[in-house]
Amino acid sequence: MAGIKDVAAAAGLSVATVSRVLNGHPSVSEDARTRVTAAVEGLGYRPNAVARSLRTDQTRTLGLVISDVLNPYFTELARSVEEEARALGYSVVIGNANERPELQDHHVRTLLDRRIDGLLVSPADGSSPLMRQTAEGSTPMVFVDRWMPGLDVPVVRADGTGAIRDLVAHLHGLGHRRLAIIAGPAATTTGHERVEAFREALHAYGIPLPAELVGQGDFQADSGRRVTEGFLVLPEPPDVVFAADNLMALGALDAIRARGLAVPDDVGLAAFDDIPWFVHTGPPITAIAQPTAELGRAAVHALTDLIEGRPPQSVTLPSRLVVRRSCGEPATTTAPDPRDPRSQL
Repeated sequence: MAGIKDVAAAAGLSVATVSRVLNGHPSVSEDARTRVTAAVEGLGYRPNAVARSLRTDQTRTLGLVISDVLNPYFTELARSVEEEARALGYSVVIGNANERPELQDHHVRTLLDRRIDGLLVSPADGSSPLMRQTAEGSTPMVFVDRWMPGLDVPVVRADGTGAIRDLVAHLHGLGHRRLAIIAGPAATTTGHERVEAFREALHAYGIPLPAELVGQGDFQADSGRRVTEGFLVLPEPPDVVFAADNLMALGALDAIRARGLAVPDDVGLAAFDDIPWFVHTGPPITAIAQPTAELGRAAVHALTDLIEGRPPQSVTLPSRLVVRRSCGEPATTTAPDPRDPRSQL
């Protein structure tokens, strides 16, 4: 394998000049940069990343700990993070917490041991001592999607409150009055925020939310199935079930069909976190869409600002309601959104 001395010999330059070119030093001439580039390409030279990290105290590597890699929302988020990081010259190492705080902490420890330059985390809960220690340490960190209140850490997230109000207004306009929610874990900020936004939106229309219409889920499909089974055996089942994430919505759909019922004729279904599959269900599912790709890009920029000494910015982006036909909507309720080909069939 070619080394830096081979590159210097091929370019007819000193090792020091080659090193300055490879490290982006502004003092090198354009001629030297051209000759080094040609030598690197001709020899197939690859810099030793480990040696460089020891010299510069940087690995050009970011860590990303996501809550559940099987959740299409987090899969898309991870892809956006990786693409934006790569464009900025960073690589990304991903850890999947699978909604388990202890697994989240395992990945955080592992990433810190690998001397990553910065860490992006979607916390699985709000009480991890390790996460609090990390936030107070020297490793730059940004929360994405979820956050831990009380910590001085930038947060990049979507606000679902307005979209949930829009959903409740939509359901009220369709004549639905008995509305249920499959809530996410109360220990997560998104789990708590979504159920409270739903409760407040119902209150604005004078619609109660009794305890039997609030089911505790865990952002995974099995909990959506279990909670919906409980809703369907109530003496007065709900008109519509609102699942606070996409996997719980799919579990709810399974439970409804398992009882021989139809959406929306027997019970309506709506979801937080739109995914491509929702246009292919029968009927297509009304959902709240988050700007997932934009969140991933904004999170990378917030983290690299921290790493490179610029003031980071917390970012909050709006979510939006995508109306389809799973709550009893007419087939021509809305025109397709030209920005999102998934929004309508």
